[in-house]
Amino acid sequence: MRHEMNHDGGDGLPVGRKNRSRKLSRRTALGIGTAGIAAAGTYAFASQSSGSSADSGSGSGSGSGGKGGGPSVSDPRTIGDGSTADTGKQPKRPDLRRLEKGERPPQFVVVSWDGAGSLDDGLFERFRKVAQDIDAHMTFFLSGLYLLPEREKHRYRPPNNPVGASDIGYLDDGHIRSTLRQVRAAWLEGHEIGTHFNGHFCAGKGSVADWTPEMWRSEIEQAISFVTRWKTYTGFTDLEPLPFDYHKELIGGRTPCLLGQKNLLPTAKRLGWRYDASSPGGTQVWPGKLGGLWNFPLQAVPFPGHSFEVLTMDYNMLANQSKNSTQGPVASRPGWRREARGAYREGFQRAYNGNRAPLFIGNHFEKWNGGIYMDAVEDFLHDVADSSEVRFVSFRELCDWLDLQRPSVLHKLSSLNVGEKPAGGWQSIVTA
Repeated sequence: MRHEMNHDGGDGLPVGRKNRSRKLSRRTALGIGTAGIAAAGTYAFASQSSGSSADSGSGSGSGSGGKGGGPSVSDPRTIGDGSTADTGKQPKRPDLRRLEKGERPPQFVVVSWDGAGSLDDGLFERFRKVAQDIDAHMTFFLSGLYLLPEREKHRYRPPNNPVGASDIGYLDDGHIRSTLRQVRAAWLEGHEIGTHFNGHFCAGKGSVADWTPEMWRSEIEQAISFVTRWKTYTGFTDLEPLPFDYHKELIGGRTPCLLGQKNLLPTAKRLGWRYDASSPGGTQVWPGKLGGLWNFPLQAVPFPGHSFEVLTMDYNMLANQSKNSTQGPVASRPGWRREARGAYREGFQRAYNGNRAPLFIGNHFEKWNGGIYMDAVEDFLHDVADSSEVRFVSFRELCDWLDLQRPSVLHKLSSLNVGEKPAGGWQSIVTA
């Protein structure tokens, strides 16, 4: 049975940004009245640090930090060849605390981007702007190969594949420069930089599905090398360093085509990662741990116009609409866009009015079917941005919040089924 969301707001969710003049940030407001107190108290956002912005220069300082005694954006401590730098605590990271007795969890929404290369389509910058508009942090899974020039491809030795091989294209120098600028700006705005690894091998003998833990270790080390030695490999001398220590920043990723997680996990755990987002076919329940890491899968959500559910990723929607074509019939695109937007909205509503399980959305910077999937996810984010108790966070921030909660509370949250509201109210879940 076809069921599309009521676009006049009849589904109980706001349509569009009705309150764009709101002056209080959802990361700083403590709320007014009972509902407001519950929303802010649950996630306990304190004022963001404001010592830097995406446009701050970092120069080539010693990293002494002046009177502060440590590195900063204005006085960084460069690392290695100067491709990266320690600039101190990431700006705009929220302060968190545990749920208190009877408090309802926030509705977390995590938006992530596979590849995170900056091309001429302007999509990286576009969604940074969307994030600013709705007070969101996102996770960008950077493909390390996007910082390695093709002339240097001999440096990449992909497991079970020829030297320099890749199933995604190398970027030209202009796009590498743009990617570096976008990644730098994104981190300074509070976003997380994870990894999508390198060559994106999904088929044949060299598929990541068949890689051993040792092969994953090699792939990760090379991805880190491409990010931390881009100045050496590109020869660029006129760009600021990436403002983070990638060995510390990198705590999770998503594998190509959601393949190979079983053998990745032991390596990821040894490297000190905190999560993995490679599980396919997840459902809308509270996450648990797999192999010692938080497991954040793409989730199955209702798919308007279809008798089955779809994973929360642009590619999976495309595969069920235009099949094996990225540019399907133009006449079908408006309906497909409504289906995609509706899938996100119905998945959100099911969690928001039920178990409050985090909603995970994974996309690519792409123009498939005329860009309808980019439009659909942007529309959805604006649709729900003013819903009370909604928090748009990165995977890192979700890990931080989960790690703060009492194990007994997490156990009770994970016992709730898809869309299930606790029969005894939230006081039966958060009892202390």
